[in-house]
Amino acid sequence: MDSQTSQSSPAPEPPRTFQVDLRGLVDLLSHHLYSSPKVYLRELLQNAVDAVTARRAVEPGAPARVRLYADGAGGAGGAALRVEDSGIGLTESDVHELLATIGRSSKRAEGLQEARSDFLGQFGIGLLACFVVAERIRVVSRSARTPQAPPVEWTARDDGSYTVRTLPDEARPEPGTTVHLVARAGAAEWLAPERVLSLARDFGSLLPYDVRVGEDEVTDLPAPWDRPYASPANRRVALARHCQGLFGFTPLDSIDLSVPVAGIRGVAYVLPSAVSPAQRAGHRVHLKGMLLTERAEQLLPDWAFFVRCVLDTDSLRPTASREALYEDETLAAVRDALGERIRSWLTGLAAGDPERLEAFLAVHHLGVKSLARHDPEMLRTMLPWLPFETTDGRLSLEEFAQRHRVVHFTRTVEEYRQVAPIASAQGIGVINGGYTYDSELVEALPSVRPGTVVAELDADTVTAHLDAVDPAEELALAGFLAAARATLDPLGCDVVLRAFHPLSVPALHLDDRAARHEQARAQAEAQADDLWAGILGSLRGSAPRSRLVLNHLNPLVRRISSLPEPELIGTATESLYGQALLMAQRPLRPADSALLNRAFIGLLEWATHGEEGRG
Repeated sequence: MDSQTSQSSPAPEPPRTFQVDLRGLVDLLSHHLYSSPKVYLRELLQNAVDAVTARRAVEPGAPARVRLYADGAGGAGGAALRVEDSGIGLTESDVHELLATIGRSSKRAEGLQEARSDFLGQFGIGLLACFVVAERIRVVSRSARTPQAPPVEWTARDDGSYTVRTLPDEARPEPGTTVHLVARAGAAEWLAPERVLSLARDFGSLLPYDVRVGEDEVTDLPAPWDRPYASPANRRVALARHCQGLFGFTPLDSIDLSVPVAGIRGVAYVLPSAVSPAQRAGHRVHLKGMLLTERAEQLLPDWAFFVRCVLDTDSLRPTASREALYEDETLAAVRDALGERIRSWLTGLAAGDPERLEAFLAVHHLGVKSLARHDPEMLRTMLPWLPFETTDGRLSLEEFAQRHRVVHFTRTVEEYRQVAPIASAQGIGVINGGYTYDSELVEALPSVRPGTVVAELDADTVTAHLDAVDPAEELALAGFLAAARATLDPLGCDVVLRAFHPLSVPALHLDDRAARHEQARAQAEAQADDLWAGILGSLRGSAPRSRLVLNHLNPLVRRISSLPEPELIGTATESLYGQALLMAQRPLRPADSALLNRAFIGLLEWATHGEEGRG
């Protein structure tokens, strides 16, 4: 049966060859692979530099020149650009194999593989980027490997057609390559002399060869971070000037990022103003001297958002567009190494330059806190320096722990605002842990400062520190307290009487997350349909209720407690509750807003009726 099936099967079709729509491919490059037409110049520089590198691999003493000549006037043929190099050059067979085959790179050519790690480009699509700005590309080249071969000319158009011909020796006497571009309609600005010089300097300032646009030098070596300086002060001034020109700001400080073992050389500039941790930093990365990207985001650890860096690398891999870094183990290792350099800078400031450290932390304490929460050694080092908001003022954790036997903290800013004035008056030290990373660092304190007691401050702790009222006096006010409790019971709030300072505070509203959760559940239950109300009702627990702590020492509370009318006591209690909520700066629920409105109207009615009675 199998043999019969085999005999009746049709013969397989011969393999077919992909057909490439070059215009469609150019559109893909210009709109999706590359971020801007300006990359065409980077690709031209890349090809020229790689050609020089390839020639020097076989002829170490070969000249290393790249020249760009821009004709922005245009002439009869439109704006044009000519790029000449003294590189390895191409034979006629090389032209057919490499220039006319998309994805084929001379860096993969046999005999050059050993030097491949020195090349900037690897993907064989760089010359196509020129079609983003040019409708015609003409290449004239002479091979250094077969100098007896005549020069060869390759001319290509963006419709996918090309021609190849050999030229007389005088057309290209020396080995190397010349690329001629003619601007397409609407792209002449990219070939203007000023634009070509600006782009060449931006992309190629750190290239190791003699690169010029006309007679103007492009390279600026050695790099600012590698130059010899007369003193550290001179170095700081020079790097600050470099940062201003590159990033547009004068840095607080600069950090050496050289990691020779990882093939990294560069500098990090500390931002002079605070930035959000969520803001992704854009770093400048050069690959073997050629600018790869100005927006590298994954180069540093997330906590190092307070620096912008510029570096040159031999080890990192670019993506196909050569505008980003390939995320791999090498990049992860470099990220760790650069993070260690920044960490060492911080510890060095702590040990030897506390004034500069304080100036830095005044702006960027959030970044250091982000690092310290995962790094016990950094937390231990920064304990005397990191600032926290406390009831004793702005202090470090070390200073606060020295003053207080128990380090109390709140997890939210709202909780801190509720209790800070009262706790301070009672001698309770409290740290506001509501800001980013702060509560995590406070909780980690015992691990780096053995013997330190850390406790979250809740409503019960605050109430326990307030003085109890004499039992006889509280018994005499039983009727007032009963009326007040009946008024606030529907809001899930208890009423307690205490004596505390400052005297000017009539009432204190205390709750915790469990109480707020229960209030939110109850509110949702009241607004839900029967099905959801049943589900939410089943979640009802014995969560602690919020409480209104009335200050028996406050004159207003004393007058209210002596009112004879239960209705007026209820209105006054609602007013005290609303005022305590506002003082705590807590968001108001609809029920709270309704209560405030009701209490305000009730007090107005009572005041106007009182005036009528007196009249």
